[in-house]
Amino acid sequence: MAVQSSKRGSGEPDGPPIAIVGVTASGKSALALELARRLDGIELVSVDSMQVYRGMDIGTAKPSAAERAEVRHHLIDMVEPSDLYTVSRFQTDFRAAMADIERRGRRAVLVGGTGLYLRAAIDGLDIPGQYPVVVAELDAEPDTIMLHRRLVALDPVAASRMEPTNRRRVIRALEVTLGSGRLFSDYGPGLDAYPPTRYIVVGPRLERSVIYARIERRYRAQVAAGFVEEVARLAGAPGGLSRNARQALGYRELLRHVEQGAPLEDCVSEAMVRTRRFARRQERWFRRDPRVRWFDDPDNPMAVLDPLLRHLE
Repeated sequence: MAVQSSKRGSGEPDGPPIAIVGVTASGKSALALELARRLDGIELVSVDSMQVYRGMDIGTAKPSAAERAEVRHHLIDMVEPSDLYTVSRFQTDFRAAMADIERRGRRAVLVGGTGLYLRAAIDGLDIPGQYPVVVAELDAEPDTIMLHRRLVALDPVAASRMEPTNRRRVIRALEVTLGSGRLFSDYGPGLDAYPPTRYIVVGPRLERSVIYARIERRYRAQVAAGFVEEVARLAGAPGGLSRNARQALGYRELLRHVEQGAPLEDCVSEAMVRTRRFARRQERWFRRDPRVRWFDDPDNPMAVLDPLLRHLE
């Protein structure tokens, strides 16, 4: 039998805030929504770097209108896709959302798989500034591997923490190192430090083969639901897609189909491969955090709901 929390009115939230983490397609969002149905006073806070963009709905697996009407969600649809939304802006918006939630005596459940955004939220990372002139210079170099080699020479510690093909992260590290005169890896206590936190950090963990199958099913369903049409509409809108938005999983590959005429099936297959690689990176990222309490099930994330509820009690 599931655990049900006691009723609360306004005032103190019924327990500390919760963060549900894990790899893409592991069922985090469904688990968080069901948690909100079982516990009183829950509001969900998205920790997803792409759900902040309006109109990027299908490809980001954004909560439906019905789900958002049932449970209040925060940090979704914050900006236009043509805007450049940064981790520092997310940190500011997150702090405002948490202050609002807790002022009303509600309890926040963070949910998402953007690891850097989560650390910015729960650990208050020291976020470097923005240097657009430097970014423009770096963007003029089309070879991401060449940019990564440049980062290796300047800040080998930062370079070792990212994939050489992850253009957005490579450019950001170079932007900060060149623009501030301070190594990107020197900011804050560093991502290798895991200080005590008031958040209860938990996550569902499925077999890797199951995650891969769920990724494929989700892409097939998204294409059937109009993902290609969504990408075409966004690409054709005034302002188009920002540099960050264009790098979103699935969007980058389908833009090749929409803008360059690449075969759709090839683009979808490429998106699946890229997403599987991303899931492996997420797994390594979250596995390093000793604060995460994992709930394992071979293939069903909802099977961990009752053990999770007991843990929260």
